[in-house]
Amino acid sequence: MIQKKSERLDMIRHSTAHVMAAAVTKLFKGTKVAIGPAIDYGFYYDFELPRPITDEDLLHIEKEMRKIVNGNHDFTKEVVTRDAALALFKDQPFKTELINELPADEEISIYRSGDFVDLCRGPHVQNTKEINAQSFKLTKIAGAYWRGDEKRPMLTRIYGTAWEKPADLKEYLAMLEDAEKRDHRKLGKSLGLFHLDEENPGQIFWHPNGWALYLLVQNYVREKIKADGYLEVKTPFVMPQSLWERSGHWAKYRENMFITESEKRLFALKPMNCPGHIEIFKQGIKSYRDLPLRLAEFGSCTRNEPSGSLHGILRVRGFVQDDAHIFCTEAQISSEVKKFCALLKNMYADFGFAEDSILVKFSTRPEKRVGDDATWDRAEKALADACKDAGLEYEVAEGEGAFYGPKLEFTLIDSLGREWQCGTIQVDYQLPSKERLNAEYIGEDNQKHNPVMLHRAALGSLERFIGILIEHYAGAFPPWLSPLQAVVIPVAPTFNDYAEKTAKDLAAQGLRVKADIDTDRMNAKIRKYQEQRIPYQLIVGEKEAANGSLAVRIHHGDQKTMTTEAFVNFIKEKIATHAITAM
Repeated sequence: MIQKKSERLDMIRHSTAHVMAAAVTKLFKGTKVAIGPAIDYGFYYDFELPRPITDEDLLHIEKEMRKIVNGNHDFTKEVVTRDAALALFKDQPFKTELINELPADEEISIYRSGDFVDLCRGPHVQNTKEINAQSFKLTKIAGAYWRGDEKRPMLTRIYGTAWEKPADLKEYLAMLEDAEKRDHRKLGKSLGLFHLDEENPGQIFWHPNGWALYLLVQNYVREKIKADGYLEVKTPFVMPQSLWERSGHWAKYRENMFITESEKRLFALKPMNCPGHIEIFKQGIKSYRDLPLRLAEFGSCTRNEPSGSLHGILRVRGFVQDDAHIFCTEAQISSEVKKFCALLKNMYADFGFAEDSILVKFSTRPEKRVGDDATWDRAEKALADACKDAGLEYEVAEGEGAFYGPKLEFTLIDSLGREWQCGTIQVDYQLPSKERLNAEYIGEDNQKHNPVMLHRAALGSLERFIGILIEHYAGAFPPWLSPLQAVVIPVAPTFNDYAEKTAKDLAAQGLRVKADIDTDRMNAKIRKYQEQRIPYQLIVGEKEAANGSLAVRIHHGDQKTMTTEAFVNFIKEKIATHAITAM
């Protein structure tokens, strides 16, 4: 597996970003420099350039970068005064803005390397010779608003990747090439799964094959959570401002909400389902004997994501979560988190993600939050204790929790070694509290108490998870997930009747199958369904019609002759065990 990042790689990549900025400012006079961090698998730098650049320009920049690297320039750090920094970057408005925002007592450091100087905290490699001139490459050009604000200048972002050895770069570029072939947007179109419309950004039009896949995923989740003690509910898509004010979303999340008005009242399209679930909990008197109460919803949510951040079906404005909220006592947090983790791992395994391909992150209180520190202390301790009881290993992500509570995030590693954050569980003392939505139950002491609410989702957004599955499997879904599991192909038109009868018999067994009796030749049909990644092609001719058998062609596998009954048993076993391969 390709190593995504390390302390050493981060230094190399950050230093290479400086080298790129040095090359760009030399080649394009008048360039205004913004920021250039190391990121997973590489780096980027944002510039305001005197003219648009092309992929051909990237080659010239790379050439200049290699000259700089081979110049053996030291990276030297200097600590300067604010006035000195402002004078040094007087012609660089983005750097000047950053300097002016630094706290008065914060150290201001710059790094020099050759003729280039940059405002930077570091760290860097000691000398450019530590950057292998054959181990970096500029990969793409994109647009990015300064500081992510669409009201600020649009900058040119140049992405690159850097590695310790040329072999690592070669492996990474091969992975990128494979990822390009697996791009869910391309496969979504070629496999007839969905389409996106520029006139309606962030919304998905599901086609019959795609909707069949969607329902397979949704119904699988529905069966799993029902068996795990969840009660499915449905809450309104539009809810009033007053509810969002009491929940805290109006103050903390309003910029991400779509607002509408009716009869001089403001409403919001729900960005999440939690307030609605609390409203359901509050109907009738609840006892401690009713807890834990697990309410689940395939909740349709809408979030006003910036158009520049949208990406296929992986980042959209309209989506459905496999959402649920567990109302419990503080003493039940540990057992409920442990129970959820077991469910989540079981579900991920069925989708083809083994336990060793799951990473866990513990996200603590953010700067922008509701509730006092004492309550946050209790919430973070409760979640940490639950992780210990569940035997979870995790890394801590300081300040990345939800505004109402700490959370665990579950990240999947796909077949190319890429990471996708999917599941989450969050401990929330805030929303059910008297100060917020005031959910109550009667305790053993016959007094009213506020429950703790656990927000949890195993897959997260169904749309995003399906996009991940498309790329993970390159569109060749396991038999249990494939919208069309088998196609019956006659070797000649004289066997069309037998092909149709076979397809009808298999469909009666609950299989998703069709017969192709179009006028195309058999070999053309075989190629078509191979390209469409159909798990099984069932070829029928004179011999098969005579003895009731099938010539079974397995996608990316062998061909074998089976009786119809044997094939039904074979594929049903694959479906029942959630087998990953069709072979």
